[in-house]
Amino acid sequence: MQLQVNGRSVEVEAEPQMPLLWVLRDLLGLTGTKYGCGVAACGACTVRVDGAAVRSCVLPAAAAAGKRIVTIEGLGSPGAPHKLQAAWIAEQVPQCGYCQSGMLLAAAALLERKPKPTDADIDAAITNLCRCGTYQRVRAAIKRAAGVAG
Repeated sequence: MQLQVNGRSVEVEAEPQMPLLWVLRDLLGLTGTKYGCGVAACGACTVRVDGAAVRSCVLPAAAAAGKRIVTIEGLGSPGAPHKLQAAWIAEQVPQCGYCQSGMLLAAAALLERKPKPTDADIDAAITNLCRCGTYQRVRAAIKRAAGVAG
């Protein structure tokens, strides 16, 4: 199966129903996308597919074939971080960090749709769970990245 991951075309041998999460982690070695719950409830596995935030633990790999997939590894780089990654650091969002890659990709999808999100927009878009409870810092970081006053 042919996939477009982080701007490059890759060929993978996987069953069509294999969750995209396991293709990314086990077959492509992109371990920044995390397994959390396996039922699309927590958001740790969130990636972007054609710009939309998607829970990769329940998305069959075949459903992502031919679409643009972006994982945390493709969001930015240490030398050129995405504006959200820079804001995450400035607002000291991460604690344990487990949920952060999914949160960042959900936030990136939000800012693409709504460049100046309101609190209600953020609440509606960021449904990812964080056991450390950094939700206020997540909100502040999204607003910082968007250039919106807190």
